[in-house]
Amino acid sequence: MPFDSREYEWPDITIVIGNRDITGIRSIKYKEKMEAEAMYAKGRNPQSIQTGNISYEGEIAVTQSEYEALVKAGNGSVLKLRNLTAVIGYGNPSNGDAMITDTLKGIQFTEGGKEFKQGDKFTEITLPFLATRLINQVQ
Repeated sequence: MPFDSREYEWPDITIVIGNRDITGIRSIKYKEKMEAEAMYAKGRNPQSIQTGNISYEGEIAVTQSEYEALVKAGNGSVLKLRNLTAVIGYGNPSNGDAMITDTLKGIQFTEGGKEFKQGDKFTEITLPFLATRLINQVQ
């Protein structure tokens, strides 16, 4: 029996932010980080690695029409949008793929703005964000 090593592709991804399917999304990236520091005592080598706070951050890139919808939802600014939830789902169980869902909670955008360049066929706007939680689920 052949081994199927199909990877998830961009068309497999659905992103819902604030209960709205974001169809004008061009990219998304997010990560969790943990503070870590080597703890020194006797000798030159670390005795252990001590950990601290965990943070969650990322960015989405959207088309201008999607950005304008977010601005409208934020009463004139994406910076006014608070405590959003983003659900990123990928996989197609009907094709035998495991459905994977990442949920980012407490999202707040940290920047907004536009950039236009000569020759652009469309406008892509990148929105950095912070989040309070990242929950991963495989179904």
